Amino acid sequence: MKFQKINEGFFKQGHTTHLNEIYIELYITEGGSGEVNNEHEVRQIEISRRQPTEETPIQCNDIFKSSPEQDKVIRTVLTRGVAGIGKTVSVQKFILDWIDGIANQDITFIFPLPFREMNLMKGKKLSLINLLQCIFPEIEILTLIDYVKNKVIFILDGLDEYRLPLDFQNNESLFDVRESTSVDVLLTNLIKGNLLPSALLWITTRPAAANQIPSECVDQVTEIRGFSDPQKDEYFRKRISDQSIAEKIITHIQSSRSLYIMCHIPVFCWISATVLEKMLGETESREIPKTLTQLFTQFMVFQTKHGSQKYQGTCVIDPHQTRESILALGKLAFQQLQKGNLIFYEEDIRECGINVREMSVHSGMYTQIFREEFELDQVFTFVHLSIQEFFAALYAFLSFILNNENILKQKNGHLDLFLRFLLGLSLETNQTLLRGLLPQTATSSHRTNEIIKYIKRKIRENPSPEKSINLFHCLNELNDHSLVQEVQTYLNTRVYGRLSGAKLSPAQWSALVFVLLNSEEELDEFNLRKYNKSDECLLRLLPVVKASRKAELCECNLTEESCVTLASALSSNSNLRKLDLSKNNLKDSGVKLLSSSLKSPECKLQILRLEFCNITEAGCWALVKALKSNPSNLRELNLKYNKLGEEGIKKIHRFKCFTVFINSLCNPLHLQELDLGGNKLGHSGVKQLSHLLEDPQCKLEKLQLVNCDLTEESCAALASVLGSESSNLKHLILSFNQLEDSGVKLLSAGLENPHCKLETLRWVHYFLTTDANLPHRNAHKRVVFVENILTRLVHCVNTVIIWGLTIMVGAKLGPSLKISYHVL
Repeated sequence: MKFQKINEGFFKQGHTTHLNEIYIELYITEGGSGEVNNEHEVRQIEISRRQPTEETPIQCNDIFKSSPEQDKVIRTVLTRGVAGIGKTVSVQKFILDWIDGIANQDITFIFPLPFREMNLMKGKKLSLINLLQCIFPEIEILTLIDYVKNKVIFILDGLDEYRLPLDFQNNESLFDVRESTSVDVLLTNLIKGNLLPSALLWITTRPAAANQIPSECVDQVTEIRGFSDPQKDEYFRKRISDQSIAEKIITHIQSSRSLYIMCHIPVFCWISATVLEKMLGETESREIPKTLTQLFTQFMVFQTKHGSQKYQGTCVIDPHQTRESILALGKLAFQQLQKGNLIFYEEDIRECGINVREMSVHSGMYTQIFREEFELDQVFTFVHLSIQEFFAALYAFLSFILNNENILKQKNGHLDLFLRFLLGLSLETNQTLLRGLLPQTATSSHRTNEIIKYIKRKIRENPSPEKSINLFHCLNELNDHSLVQEVQTYLNTRVYGRLSGAKLSPAQWSALVFVLLNSEEELDEFNLRKYNKSDECLLRLLPVVKASRKAELCECNLTEESCVTLASALSSNSNLRKLDLSKNNLKDSGVKLLSSSLKSPECKLQILRLEFCNITEAGCWALVKALKSNPSNLRELNLKYNKLGEEGIKKIHRFKCFTVFINSLCNPLHLQELDLGGNKLGHSGVKQLSHLLEDPQCKLEKLQLVNCDLTEESCAALASVLGSESSNLKHLILSFNQLEDSGVKLLSAGLENPHCKLETLRWVHYFLTTDANLPHRNAHKRVVFVENILTRLVHCVNTVIIWGLTIMVGAKLGPSLKISYHVL
């Protein structure tokens, strides 16, 4: 059975392994969106390797199961992941476990529908039943199945490989599974739920194509992150039978950051194992690859020689024939890369002058590098996108058809790895490897030095941070580390590596970013004060900010300009979970820019601190609308000491902001803490807040209202909240407000209510009444700190409340009530 076997790289030569023997559970998380990411997938891997591990992983077999907090029906799951990360293998494992009776036994039928196979039905008119009959001709009862009564899953694998447009807006609606139409119309109606609305759908895709599916058609988005660091080691130990060689491979991979990062992709682990197992097992010592270009060059040489020996029975390579084969394959790779295609059909092969029959039977080069799948027709693909990019670069290098200047001007990063390979191939050591296959290959060391100077000049021109990072990767492929070493030396001379006040050139700033991103240390917290407190410095270090979990930017002289920078980071594939922008003059204009990023489904921010940022009602309005659009992640919002006022709170109330902040509160990641200290809310503002706190959907547990102009009237509203059965409030901070004894009495009534869930109540104030019956009679100006920890008094309806120096009498002291106070 085909789902039991996995073909690592090869398809035809018997290199199959039982899936369960080598399968390693991939890291799948909930989240993400269908937004287009213009970064190269290698950069996405470099970023995702640092993403927080606190996210709850989803088991492959559980992707259709909602969590208890969600309590929703999941019909359609969209799973994203870069090329080679394991999307198809996850599908294969899901089906195999179902067949073996391990999981999902409530499912009657699973129909895997690869998009690459549906490409072959272009121009045909089919009903959904006809489509299934074409792909599963061995199943004779397809017309007899009751698709409504039986639980059915359709798995649409490889959306990015589909060559026809999916026009969800203009395609005709279709409701009959026996009505014929084009395949793209069948697919849009199946995904929209017009056809078989009770059926489950699992769609897999690379990130760049995810936006083809409207968000309203998707119930859950998941993302496959690939191998974690321990899983990389586990893979090599499983894959390599000689454990001493496996350990050598692991040690070597860990010594090269570029190789180690790429090993998050399972297919890249296979490429590395293929090359390094052979090299480390040889008696003669050779230079072990340390860069991507070196590794892929060795991979090509190894596959070519292996194929020649296997299919032609000789180890002797015909240089002329090999060159022609590589150029033809490279031309195909180059042309299809420009079109964005990863899969090819016979017509694509013939256009490049390649004989399909010869490729399949005679040429070891093609059958080793390609994976050929016989389903409905012949479908060809490179083992991985990176191999296609390598051959495209080799073709461009040998043909002299590209101007490096034009590649460097690309608007997005889709040619980044291609550029690394293209420049890396100019290195003399890589050409030495190629000379056995391509004897006329040669570039002078002078030419290589000119290329290095050219790249450094481009770095000094101060390009975007992302482009600078790739240029440093290019220098790494050219074995030039001078700029990086220069900055590393400079860092070592500074106390604790702090660069505050240092004057670095644009090239040095770019080198610093590269050093920080490629360090072995986890980027948990980024503190701008270690560098330079300015908008410009933040912009230069933006990739480091995106890779960090926490960004401490408090009191760093930031303005609206930095909000533009941060907005782009938050709405992209960023690791940021905590952002502290306190004591920066951002104003409403800056907050509006930040709010635009909070709307993005990509934004995973959990804590946002905006103390002393000169925010008024207008800024509050922007935050409300943003959090209404994307309310599911923020847990803590600090707006202390701004200028919200009563009007700002009215705006919050108008939009039911606390409910909006946390939208439907169906999971534990919703807003739990809010700090509005220093804002002059007054009685009106607190009254508005109290209505929201009593809303059953509001899960707010901690509320800080320090110095908010609260009065006795405010206490009445808060008492109502404390006694409300629907309130979840556990911690209330009311320091420096003129509550007076009468206000305290009102609060105590709320505390006496059996529904009160409060655990901590704090109040500090300077002006208290004096009671002759209390100690410290002359206490006109005293500070009293009172902390009550009330752990749900089971048998005590009444409690003793001590506020300042005033005692509420006529109540019993509960056994779990702890009281402390200090008089100054």
